[in-house]
Amino acid sequence: MGSQYPPSLRFHLSGLILILETAFIILFYFFVSYDHRSHQRDFAIYPAFQDVNVMVIFGFAYLMAFLRRYGFSSTGFGLLLAALGVQWVVIVDGFLFNFSDGEVKINLQSIVAALMSITTVLISAGAILGKVNLMQLVGMAVVELTAFTVTRWLAVDQLQIKSHVSLMHVHLFGAYFGLMVSWVFNDASLSLRVEKESSKPVSELFAMLGTLFLWMFWPSFNSVLIKDGAEKLAAVYNTYFAIAASSVAAFSFSVATSKNGKLSMAHIRNATLAGGVALSFSASTIRQPWIAMILGLAAGAVSVLGFAFLQKLLDSPLKIHDTCGVHSTFGLPSILGGITHVILTMIDNQENLSILGYSVLIEVGALSLSMAVGLLGGILTGFFLRCKLWKAPPVTKYFDDQAYWEFPHLAVGY
Repeated sequence: MGSQYPPSLRFHLSGLILILETAFIILFYFFVSYDHRSHQRDFAIYPAFQDVNVMVIFGFAYLMAFLRRYGFSSTGFGLLLAALGVQWVVIVDGFLFNFSDGEVKINLQSIVAALMSITTVLISAGAILGKVNLMQLVGMAVVELTAFTVTRWLAVDQLQIKSHVSLMHVHLFGAYFGLMVSWVFNDASLSLRVEKESSKPVSELFAMLGTLFLWMFWPSFNSVLIKDGAEKLAAVYNTYFAIAASSVAAFSFSVATSKNGKLSMAHIRNATLAGGVALSFSASTIRQPWIAMILGLAAGAVSVLGFAFLQKLLDSPLKIHDTCGVHSTFGLPSILGGITHVILTMIDNQENLSILGYSVLIEVGALSLSMAVGLLGGILTGFFLRCKLWKAPPVTKYFDDQAYWEFPHLAVGY
């Protein structure tokens, strides 16, 4: 018989999200207005905005839908996180970046930046997918988005990192924030991959659909907020070649690391995206396509090797249960991309030692800041979400839609 939705959570969840939405409306009423001076710029980026919107709402939702009995939650929960999160980021980002004369002026660029910031929560949610309820995810989203936006403000305001580059830290921040939350939620039974945590052909097919949408629109994600036309086109070109090369690496290394010489769908639907993650930091600065292709190839290889060998190390000795493999999909490629960005910065400024030292320092500082806040913030948030107030589900309810959704049938193993 299907599990009953916990009655106590019914009022907690509905009350929490209604209170948040009411608070957002009040803040928008008093402080937020439209910037009518940016119409031309907004019309120019509207097609790319649609691309990013599809990536965040559709692509990530289906990328996480590989669990055999958690498809409703993987797609539905992500929609609510995006809907609430984009409003909260517009507010926090507005007060930090666009507050003047007692109000926040927003435009389409503000919404795009908020959408891109939502990615950090969706990545983190992948690490704890199936192990927390929706109320816990909402609480995590509010804390994480605040921490990420403040971290980005520090990088832009204090370290003088370009605004669009600071947004590319979403992959690094989200991956390690989520891993630390998962570490806090560790349970001994999670080291044994249970039947509900497995996939089935239909769920893998839906997850691959998410990968395809992310793959197609990733060039827009890496280029949408770049203002210079030449740099914007360079970001599009480089991202496309890098993600193509990472796809080739995913197929090659998947076969090579398989015991029976067959492709793994988990490798393909995740590692094919690694090139887009790795290119995010330096997409607009790479001048030759072969550099982007090498970076994409390396990112795809690192991602597959992470799934094949490092995943077990996280699960057992380190007690970090990563449901979706976000460490291999986003964490490792973003570290590779960050290191590459520092190296390319050194090469670009090798003739001027004073500029070289400063440039390397701020780039390394920005990466370290994102990593440090992500790790510490994830640990603190994990302990916060373990409070009884959040009505955490028991381990027996992990990876199961029937704990949260009404079903037209009560059959087990749907």
